Amino acid sequence: MGWHEVADGVFQRRYNPLDVSVCVVRGSDGLAVVDTRSSPWQADELLADLRELSREPVRWVINTHAHFDHCFGNQRFGPGSDLDVPIYGHVGVPGYLDRYERPLLAGWIARGGEQAKEWLEVVVTPPTELVSGQYSLDLGDRALRMLHLGRGHTDNDLLLHIPGAGAWLLGDVIEESGPPCYGAGCFPLDWPVTVDRLLVLLADGDVLVPGHGRPVGKPFVRAQQEQLAGVAGLIRELHGAGVPAGRAAEAGGDRWPLPVDGLAPAIEAGYAQLSRGERGGAP
Repeated sequence: MGWHEVADGVFQRRYNPLDVSVCVVRGSDGLAVVDTRSSPWQADELLADLRELSREPVRWVINTHAHFDHCFGNQRFGPGSDLDVPIYGHVGVPGYLDRYERPLLAGWIARGGEQAKEWLEVVVTPPTELVSGQYSLDLGDRALRMLHLGRGHTDNDLLLHIPGAGAWLLGDVIEESGPPCYGAGCFPLDWPVTVDRLLVLLADGDVLVPGHGRPVGKPFVRAQQEQLAGVAGLIRELHGAGVPAGRAAEAGGDRWPLPVDGLAPAIEAGYAQLSRGERGGAP
């Protein structure tokens, strides 16, 4: 699909499978690559495509979060690779990889099949540089800010801001080519609060690149925040009314603001949060 300059010196390329975004931020000291795709084979394709974009060296890699489709190509960039560059990610990424992504990978390998060879090549490679609240990376002539504004899609989402370009790289905190994805390790009660914090920081003309899909603007993010808030509110209501988690999807009926066939993980995780006494929204 080619590289597209979505803002000054900020490039996006959308890859199948999963229509996942890989972004590159160009600085005077080199390139920062944001996310590395799903496997070393896919990362090799990315490396070839990077040479098509620029002959400048890759100096940094950043993972927006720990899901396999955004970080299982890390081994081609990090320790022991030909590039051997620092990989930045949230401090929660290594633990998330251990809890969810390593078992997921082991299951895929055990099932065998056509893709097993590709999965066998994966060496799960955590970030080497861990970020907690926020961090500013110097690219030479510009800064790239990394921010963690709270839990949502995962507990380790990093949002990236390139102030001079008016651009944000949002990972899967916002999705465009499909509805927001609730999966293992999601926090449905926190997610709308996290996006609300993001909205406060956005300027009207900012370019916002989601983890899947085309760039969007602030109105799109506001509309998605309202959908996320609607899901969280209905989970709280149904839990408070004593509706069992297994019946919540049906009980919510057409009041769910997102497709109900993707909400089972949200309901399960939301009920678990409420049972622990969590209302959601803590930084």
